Amino acid sequence: QVQLVESGGGLVQPGGSLTLSCAATGNIYSINVMGWYRQAPGKQRELVANILSGGTKTYLDSVMGRFTISRDNAKNTVYLQMNSLKPEDTATYYCHVDLGPTDHWGQGTQVTVSS
Repeated sequence: QVQLVESGGGLVQPGGSLTLSCAATGNIYSINVMGWYRQAPGKQRELVANILSGGTKTYLDSVMGRFTISRDNAKNTVYLQMNSLKPEDTATYYCHVDLGPTDHWGQGTQVTVSS
């Protein structure tokens, strides 16, 4: 049984910052990929950023240079530092981990960027 516990969402003004974290617990041998997706109302879920076990990172074009993904393998935790937030970043953010045989999703955390 694998569980993902997310934290760090909230309401922030445009230009502000938030850091999301997601800790994976349970029967975990290794995690291949850790990442964050988001879904805004009426839109499809999209990949925001992910990071491979070796450290290779991928970002959505619209967040490049503003968001930074990192992971702590000892803690099975992934972080998303979000700077210069824009109203269009408003969405529910979901943590995702790929263990190889299985993959798992967090429950989602709301990020709202509004003045």
